[in-house]
Amino acid sequence: MAKPLVGVIMGSTSDWETMQHTAQTLDALGIPYEKRVISAHRTPQLMHEWTTGAETRGLKVIIAAAGGAAHLAGVAAALTALPVLGVPMESASLKGMDSLLSMVQMPAGIPVATFAIGKPGAINAALFAAAMLALGDGPIKKALDDYRTAQTDKVLKAQLP
Repeated sequence: MAKPLVGVIMGSTSDWETMQHTAQTLDALGIPYEKRVISAHRTPQLMHEWTTGAETRGLKVIIAAAGGAAHLAGVAAALTALPVLGVPMESASLKGMDSLLSMVQMPAGIPVATFAIGKPGAINAALFAAAMLALGDGPIKKALDDYRTAQTDKVLKAQLP
């Protein structure tokens, strides 16, 4: 098994319904990853240990998903210099706007690249991680190029009813 390059963390097991799309996209591109439920609020010691050890474990990028207060991505970004990609989860009360605003409004100096709410954000975060990794990895670049070509071909071949 290849050494993980991407860390996929989420604040709750309920986030997996959305974040499985990140995993599926990384799988399709052949990018090894590790996945974990970590709560910035309920497991702060684990959050600190996992994040500060991420680079030593060989991770190159972290994808962090959370809803509500959505502090997971920001705390991760505060604890590591690795790129952190935030995926806001859709919430029942505010449809994910609370999560989006929590992630995107980071103080200067602690960046979190924030994506769309829910499934589109989960997929795009994986593709963005792949694009960053592709800068120094030929096989990942080819997999990403092939993915994009397949998207183009699918649109070109589409038939209206």
